[in-house]
Amino acid sequence: MTLEAMSSLELTKAALWQRLIIAVLGGDEREQEIARLAAESAGQVRAFGFPWPSMGISNVTLASSAAHALSGAHIALMPIPGIDAEGSLFATEKIIPREPLLRQMAPGAHLILGRADAGLELAARAVGATIHEYEHDRELMLLRAPAIVEAVLRIIIEHTVITIHDARICVVGQGIIGAALTRTLVALGARVTVAARNAVQRASAYTLGAAPLPLDQLEPAISEFDAVISTVSAPIVTAALIDRMNARALLVDIAAPPGSCDLDHARKIGLKAIWARALGRRAPITVGRSQWAGISRIIDGILPGLMKHAS
Repeated sequence: MTLEAMSSLELTKAALWQRLIIAVLGGDEREQEIARLAAESAGQVRAFGFPWPSMGISNVTLASSAAHALSGAHIALMPIPGIDAEGSLFATEKIIPREPLLRQMAPGAHLILGRADAGLELAARAVGATIHEYEHDRELMLLRAPAIVEAVLRIIIEHTVITIHDARICVVGQGIIGAALTRTLVALGARVTVAARNAVQRASAYTLGAAPLPLDQLEPAISEFDAVISTVSAPIVTAALIDRMNARALLVDIAAPPGSCDLDHARKIGLKAIWARALGRRAPITVGRSQWAGISRIIDGILPGLMKHAS
């Protein structure tokens, strides 16, 4: 492709972006940065349901309601934290995205979010909207990982009376976030055990300096730990395991809803237990930028078809 053709393509893409109406619905301080970056390219950006800064956001309209934000929108951006059990978005106000709300959008609209629930999937099909989930986007998760790890470290420091150095810490799960957390804890001098089903993940943890443990062997070992950090989006740390934990231990669940630990049981028996949601708020500008990198990549891919549909 010639330089002239490339320049023409970029001009065409920029023109298509300028025709876009984007709604940013729900979230936290990360969405402030996402809305700001969206407004640098899109024709219109409306926002509702996240903390609004006192000075506003340049070229972003604060909508009066979720319906106002979605009115005529081609794209709706929703938060990466999962939708709760009653279908509500992570937001400053109760927003349940169902068919009546989605019908406010332009025909053939697209929804971009971390993870949809069954109710949102059903509503999107009913109105002809397309869902794009990015909770498991590997590049995005890697970019977000440092902020999440820093937030977990803060929780451990604030809620224990021992140092991380020489602490006996179990990391349950060894995905992108689990691996990044293991690497950091080992570097800080913690005695880390990684409990995982996957043998390759356990071998990877071993190369980082952690002790590997098959997940089905966690129950007899769990009493040894000063802290248990669960990163798995499945009900792994059950009441039976919690009953065997050290009474002075810390339990932290960093999984998306519905979580991976029986925190109610842990609190009932007096164990210090924390559901650490929205850890990306630790560094909202950094994480907002990384999320926008993934979101804008999705939009670039769907833009020609979306605008053709709008025509």
